[in-house]
Amino acid sequence: MFNGCKKYIPFHPQPIENRTWPDKIITKAPVWCSVDLRDGNQALVDPMNLREKLDYFHTLIDIGIKEIEIGFPSASETEYEICRELIEGGHIPDDVTIQVLVQARPHLIQKTFEAIEGAKNVILHFYNSTSTLQRKVVFHMEMEGVTQIAVDAADLIYELSQPMIEKGMNLRYEYSPESFMGTEMDNAVEICAAVLDHLHATAESRVILNLPTTVENCMPNQFADMLEYFIRSLPGRERAIISLHPHNDRGTGVATTEMGLLAGAERVEATLFGNGERTGNVDMVTLAMNMYTQGIDPELDFSDINKIRDMYERCTKMKVGERQPYVGKLVFTAFSGSHQDAINKGVQWMKANDSGYWEVPYLPIDPADVGRQYEPIIRINSQSGKGGAAFVMQQNFGFDLPKSMHPEFGHIVQLETDRVGTELQPQVIFDLFKKEYLDIDAPYKLIKHSFHEETTDGHSQVTFTGTLQHKDTKFVVVGEGNGPIDAFFNAIHGQKIDQFTFVDYKEHAITNGSDSMAVAYIQLRDKNGKDFFGVGISHNINLAPLKGILCAINRYKQHHVS
Repeated sequence: MFNGCKKYIPFHPQPIENRTWPDKIITKAPVWCSVDLRDGNQALVDPMNLREKLDYFHTLIDIGIKEIEIGFPSASETEYEICRELIEGGHIPDDVTIQVLVQARPHLIQKTFEAIEGAKNVILHFYNSTSTLQRKVVFHMEMEGVTQIAVDAADLIYELSQPMIEKGMNLRYEYSPESFMGTEMDNAVEICAAVLDHLHATAESRVILNLPTTVENCMPNQFADMLEYFIRSLPGRERAIISLHPHNDRGTGVATTEMGLLAGAERVEATLFGNGERTGNVDMVTLAMNMYTQGIDPELDFSDINKIRDMYERCTKMKVGERQPYVGKLVFTAFSGSHQDAINKGVQWMKANDSGYWEVPYLPIDPADVGRQYEPIIRINSQSGKGGAAFVMQQNFGFDLPKSMHPEFGHIVQLETDRVGTELQPQVIFDLFKKEYLDIDAPYKLIKHSFHEETTDGHSQVTFTGTLQHKDTKFVVVGEGNGPIDAFFNAIHGQKIDQFTFVDYKEHAITNGSDSMAVAYIQLRDKNGKDFFGVGISHNINLAPLKGILCAINRYKQHHVS
């Protein structure tokens, strides 16, 4: 047995009594802060250049994000210049706050203050690592020394900020005890409380305490316990805005964030599509759209998610996965036959009932809400069911096949998917439909026809007269009935094509306006009880069903059914 797992130290949960977060629900959006241009950017193989950062920055503004961490201006000349361009180039709206990150080191803090000169709204975000592991293997320092680093930085930041504040800058403070989730909670409380004191935090001038899941090391519920314990224990809780900065090392960043909000967090630092170090930061899009599905306005605009994805891929050179929630190319796609059938029924139910709510199985949101209304929900491969092909014909081409026809056409499509071994695109499905139904005009063809209608005492009597062609032979048929279809069907009675029973008929328009086309679906049954369908299309609503009847008969003949 492989025992390599024994070298890892298991997480020790924070003891907490009478926890309250499991009984709470999320009712409003948090304050959102994008860290794409800093945390996301530093995780790229090729960091973004100025043009790409500006493109990304303006997209974040368009989405509605009001706090944006733009970089680490003391880290390099490139980062410094980007900060200056944003400020001096007039790129920052008056209602948007830029955030800059700096380590708790005096010379870097000095450089950062130079970088933000002239900005209107700024969050100065400083940090130092507090975890047990980093104190042991990196800093070789006790908690008292780590705390001293933080409060010394807080004192310097407060001092340097006063002249800028007096000049009119709206300057706020943010502190992160990096690796919060690896820090003893009592130590985390102590260092954060000290920072609040040294920054002169009050209920009217709150400091952001950002509590990072720097490397995800526990289950989301255990993180929520830690957070509730921290908030309960923090002196002067009203002086702080509790912020989260989750990463995704265990693949549970979204759950960690949602449970953290239940435990009392008010703010979230995240990135679009979860870009970030290692397995990434928490995904802002998923978080926001999860709220959206619960009837909560996330206060962010993802109504054109494809445009946002295209910008992201262009600027970062990263690719969004096909199964990425809400944005991946396949997330609103069903291949399974049972899923397709349920989606189709849900869409039809909503139309029939004029429902004010989204009630479609397997689709947590209306794809149209993120700009995906023109993409196929149902796609056809060898796993698809009988209703999937019919759904594609209705959604993509306007043909609303009767339910009784679904098995027949579904079987035709299934044979083709088995033959090619790949997914069938909608146009291929339409081509199969056209070949099987619309292009069938032999051996019988209607050459010409006329109707004569008489009404007596409210009762209509229709006479059909027409010329049919069978191979090289033409012959005239005449029949009467209570309508055009009945008259035509009676006209062919007595010919060699009379061995069918008329079962059902459906007709609808497939285009709008004066040039609309009528499509008729005809179901006939032969003497052995086997059903055949025909489809007819015409600008003349009386002619379409006649062509449908002949289509069904011709299909019967071409399939050599005895």
